Amino acid sequence: MRSAHPPAAYRPTDTAGTAEEATSPAGRRAAADESGRSRRLEYPPAPEPLPVPVVDNHTHLNFRDGLVEVDVRDALDAAAAVGVDRAVQVGCDLPSSRFTVQALDVDARLLGAVALHPNDAPRYAARGELEAAYAEIEQLAAHPRVRAIGETGLDYFRSKGDALTVQHESFRWHIDLAKRLGKTLQIHDRDAHEDVVRLLGEEGAPETVVFHCFSGDEDLARTCNEHGWFMSFAGTLTFKNAENLRRALAIAEPERILVETDSPYLTPHPYRGRPNASYMVPYTVRSMAEVLGADLAELCSRLSANTERAYGSWA
Repeated sequence: MRSAHPPAAYRPTDTAGTAEEATSPAGRRAAADESGRSRRLEYPPAPEPLPVPVVDNHTHLNFRDGLVEVDVRDALDAAAAVGVDRAVQVGCDLPSSRFTVQALDVDARLLGAVALHPNDAPRYAARGELEAAYAEIEQLAAHPRVRAIGETGLDYFRSKGDALTVQHESFRWHIDLAKRLGKTLQIHDRDAHEDVVRLLGEEGAPETVVFHCFSGDEDLARTCNEHGWFMSFAGTLTFKNAENLRRALAIAEPERILVETDSPYLTPHPYRGRPNASYMVPYTVRSMAEVLGADLAELCSRLSANTERAYGSWA
């Protein structure tokens, strides 16, 4: 039975904030989506807890959404209460990568990933700051609880023209860094499947590769199966128009599937468009079990084991 409310940390109070406050500082999403439609900024209700704990292997705890600001410990406590006992905090530029390393020293339930997002690398290049940014990412990646280089990759939805050249160069640099440091590579792939696979082949993929927020079809799933790459499914799997993702999940090798939120983005159905958080993972896991015809507890155990194979132990 679902709760009628979000976890306590995510409930607005008289002093928690306003819609205006939620739209102003950098790193917060707007109160309207890309089409201009207004968004509900209240967090969704907490789901029924999972029978076996799983890991949210991609979240952005530094990105505020909704009407309240939740600190790292409270966010992880809320997730743990519904069976999401650990998470991977992901950086996508210098500020969020710095935040990631700081958060790792705050709560042992976190592992980290640091990188320049494919849409951010061209901005650093335009300011003449790309090489300095690379140097700092490499320094941050040396933290022992940073287990992945990511999110990096290609994004052909938002970037065009010369920015794509920078994206390719940045992706190659991150692939090399992951191999030099022995870290997992966490990939952002939007409308760029063929080139992502091509560049991984040209550079030589690291030992462990995760396609964050898997967005491909059966063909990409077969490629991941062939190469032993992990496929991480987000709330997009639950969207009504995502039959391609459900078909891909159905043929993915069971030992290669992971689950994530990409919070505060990609909130699962029926709360699409509202703020997302790690405590929402059970909605996606239950959808995965339905697609696979799997026992929920067995699927949770597999997801947890797969995640530790992808990133190592949290201990």
